Amino acid sequence: MASLLSRSVYQMSSTLTRCTSSRLVHLSAARSADQIMPDGIEHATGLEKYELLAKQAGNEDPFFLKAVGRTKGTKDEPTIINAMDNYRMVGCVCAEEDTNIKWTWLSEGTPKRCECGYWLELKTHPAPDKYNLPL
Repeated sequence: MASLLSRSVYQMSSTLTRCTSSRLVHLSAARSADQIMPDGIEHATGLEKYELLAKQAGNEDPFFLKAVGRTKGTKDEPTIINAMDNYRMVGCVCAEEDTNIKWTWLSEGTPKRCECGYWLELKTHPAPDKYNLPL
């Protein structure tokens, strides 16, 4: 067993010495002082450019993908959920110690009550027109 181990160590060391030869090819990119990397907005198109321009204008969540914190959640003042369509699936973590999420569908114009008692209401926003996206 020891001879097998010493033989494999010898083979690995001989392989490494062959790889550290002075005949290796090294490539590097040379950059002039007058050349700079272009901004990402210049290369983006379509939805990506729409998102980058919205973030540049101060809207950090143009597609309403971030989690919404709870508000009062009463029937008179429900938690507003934003969407770009007239329906959306929403998950509610009813208690902090819960390990599961209660999912429910929201529709425009009809507030809905979660199992924990919080009320949710959908607010729709116009989606970007796919034919008039920035180029």
